[in-house]
Amino acid sequence: MPYYIYRIKPFSQFEKVAEFGTFKEASAQAKVLRAAQPTDMTEKIKIMFAEDELQAEDLLCQVRTPGPKGDD
Repeated sequence: MPYYIYRIKPFSQFEKVAEFGTFKEASAQAKVLRAAQPTDMTEKIKIMFAEDELQAEDLLCQVRTPGPKGDD
């Protein structure tokens, strides 16, 4: 399954930026994109691991619940 990089814009608008076969490549590209963004930018860069673009965008729409609180 490929790794997708998405730019998340306000109001949950998704823009696919790239697709990679390995996490290492996707992570490196995401770091470059994040470093190039101005600090006042409201967009986020996210990596999604999914079977296809449709599943990746579905996963981006899902609300994630926080994990259990532990010793900090």
